[in-house]
Amino acid sequence: MTNFNHYETDRLAQIRSEIAVLAARFIAEEGAEYGNAKRKAVKQLLGNQKIKGNILPDNEQIEQEVREYNAIFFADSQPARLQHLRRVALDLMQRLEHFNPFVTGAVLNGTAGEHSDIYLHLYTDNSKDVAIFLLNLDMEFEVSEQAGKRNESVESLNFFYREEAVHLLIYDFDDIRHTDKQQRASANTLAMLIAENQIES
Repeated sequence: MTNFNHYETDRLAQIRSEIAVLAARFIAEEGAEYGNAKRKAVKQLLGNQKIKGNILPDNEQIEQEVREYNAIFFADSQPARLQHLRRVALDLMQRLEHFNPFVTGAVLNGTAGEHSDIYLHLYTDNSKDVAIFLLNLDMEFEVSEQAGKRNESVESLNFFYREEAVHLLIYDFDDIRHTDKQQRASANTLAMLIAENQIES
């Protein structure tokens, strides 16, 4: 029984790894969101096959696979693309300074590629002020909702800035104390990341 359980554990780990690798490819090549990439990878690898246990890799495992995929297939272009997206994000964050902007996602963690969008979290007591601010800049945007960190519904303003897709997720100002600080960065932190990468290159 012990050997059987060990075999099952190894098999689940192998399937989970294969899902992570394929999901990473969908993210790097097509710009898929993590959730969609996982589901697409499961469908392609397993079809309608039923597997017992938790086979889905976590986002950290997929993020590491995206890094490795970029290093292998996009080493000549991804670093410059990342720097460009970070500069665009910093420029916009400086304009949105009044709304306490933080960068998050692939632009922050360094996995951003050709199909990546810019995600910023804003913290304000009145989301309408952000919309008015954008309208005063003659910027057209669409309003939608996205799932927040606690699966709550979060208002998102979506538009193009300097030809890059941007998503502003609007949180209440009080939420600024509760959001995971390791998964977001201020304009000053982003500026330091940009400077560090310039020195390395």
